[in-house]
Amino acid sequence: MPTPQLSVQLYSTRHALELDEDGTLARLAALGLRNVEVYGFVHRAAELAEALGRHGLTARTGHANLLSPENGHGAPVPSLEETFAAAGVLGLQTVFDPFVPAARWADGTEIARTAALLNAAAERGAAHGLTVGYHNHSQEFVHTVDGVNAFDHFADRLDPSVALEIDLYWASAGGNDAVALLRRLGSRVRALHIKDGAIIDDPFTSGAPFDPADTRQVAAGRGQVPLDAALDAAPDAEFAILEFDHYDGDIFEGIEAGIAYLSGKGIV
Repeated sequence: MPTPQLSVQLYSTRHALELDEDGTLARLAALGLRNVEVYGFVHRAAELAEALGRHGLTARTGHANLLSPENGHGAPVPSLEETFAAAGVLGLQTVFDPFVPAARWADGTEIARTAALLNAAAERGAAHGLTVGYHNHSQEFVHTVDGVNAFDHFADRLDPSVALEIDLYWASAGGNDAVALLRRLGSRVRALHIKDGAIIDDPFTSGAPFDPADTRQVAAGRGQVPLDAALDAAPDAEFAILEFDHYDGDIFEGIEAGIAYLSGKGIV
């Protein structure tokens, strides 16, 4: 089966990037990384592309808000055309929407509307030579609609051209079976977020502010998420992307341990 390419979501190193972007990218490259997944790129695509290029790094996937009118902080989000133009500057292949608020996963009509929005975004992205997709957290699996969880209900309404990026940590939250999910979705899964830690309950529908420090995430292969079985269950995934929402310790050591874990699986 095809082997996915190793990557890292730059959000993992957000604090280091704020202090020293050039030094952070240099450290990631020194770990042997050649691919990264970008976030917050729309208003600085040319600058970011130049910075990545200086260190031999390539971005083929990125996260951008495609389905919500605000970014969660009250600020309007860039238009689809702005986002896709910026993705072109960076050379992205796929843009994933990374988060749809929990309230929108409780109702079948609203889920259908979200799917329709993503289908429309995918059609517009295709005109730019881009694939569009969705990245899950855990709130998508809390509610049941027509006998299936909300995420499956959503996926059934997506155009086949829409890609899915499955975050294995969040897909496992609350005791969900991420491996069975991957088998159901099959070739729709184009990327995996390789993230490990304790299996916690969904925090996004609780109403309490989400604190990444509560996730208790650890280096890949050292937690309770069934990463080995998940990798086997997603043979069509093109990218295996390391990510931490939070890490107690040196983030670069956590990433290096994740690289070692994936390298042991033949993923480089």
